[in-house]
Amino acid sequence: MGNKIYRILDLYIKLSEGKIVNKAESAVDYGVSERSIQRDIEDIKEFLEERRITDADMREVGYEKEKKGHAMNGLEDTLLSNSEILAVSKILLESRAFTKEEIDSILRRIVNGCVPKESMDLVNKLIGNEKLHYEEASHGSYIDGKLWNIAQEIGPGLEKNNLLEMTYQKQDISTDVVKYVVQPLAILFSEYYFYLNANIVEKNERGTYVPKYKYPAVFRIDRIKEYRRIEEKIKIKDSDRFEEGEFRKQIQFMYMGERIKLKFKYTGKSIDSVLDRLPTADRETILTEQGPPWLVEAEVYKRGALMWLLTQGTMVEVVGPPSARQEMKTMLQEMLAKYE
Repeated sequence: MGNKIYRILDLYIKLSEGKIVNKAESAVDYGVSERSIQRDIEDIKEFLEERRITDADMREVGYEKEKKGHAMNGLEDTLLSNSEILAVSKILLESRAFTKEEIDSILRRIVNGCVPKESMDLVNKLIGNEKLHYEEASHGSYIDGKLWNIAQEIGPGLEKNNLLEMTYQKQDISTDVVKYVVQPLAILFSEYYFYLNANIVEKNERGTYVPKYKYPAVFRIDRIKEYRRIEEKIKIKDSDRFEEGEFRKQIQFMYMGERIKLKFKYTGKSIDSVLDRLPTADRETILTEQGPPWLVEAEVYKRGALMWLLTQGTMVEVVGPPSARQEMKTMLQEMLAKYE
């Protein structure tokens, strides 16, 4: 009985991996008759039929004459294609988000989703050099608990959010830590690091926790040293629910500042690269202009957007609002002063 259970499970795994099960070959491999293999396949088909009724599982096993064996259909929506696996692997390597041990483990499991085996070998060769020379960032492990534990405190869809008390190291070179009480909103990734987006909260005169600032703060998760849930929660209005997608459109680098309608002229050649960076800009209207120069207007968080504009050098000129022009001027003066 134990041998039969093992045999059925082994056949099920092979079918789930997209492999062809030939009755005659399988009978030899397992030392049983072809009739026994046929009964095993019928058991698997019956199992999938029950799942299709109860769980909307669309997989099914059928005989493919050209391949002279049974195959599982309906795997297309559950497996990545070879191109998708290669693309995801390249993105993960470029992100430098994980330790070398973590990236090796993640990529091994992703690549194992390639079918057939010769494709797995090719993908491994295509990413092998990057894996060999992979340089992990200095933040250490994210997978070991902290990322997932903090994510569970966000509680999407709840009427009230949990509050966390945490100690935070503000700079890499500093040993000083600051204590905050925060309302976790989202976990984001940008430029090698995972970030917690959260409202810093404080108690008002009635002893109720409320946001301290008009906009959230961002904290590098690797710099969060200790954290614990406190008893109090904070009520969320429907109008105040945090939208990660909209936030991502409006922030460049993980620096906040107030949210503004930034206007600037761009005289470079690649307006597409600018619009890709600023998804809140009206792409259709801007591209109808006979630029350069192009006049770009986008809703952004000021500090991070201005820092990004500085990387564009003389190709940009901030037009408005006045506060952004002045801050940009101050940032430039501070940069120049360091080289005098």
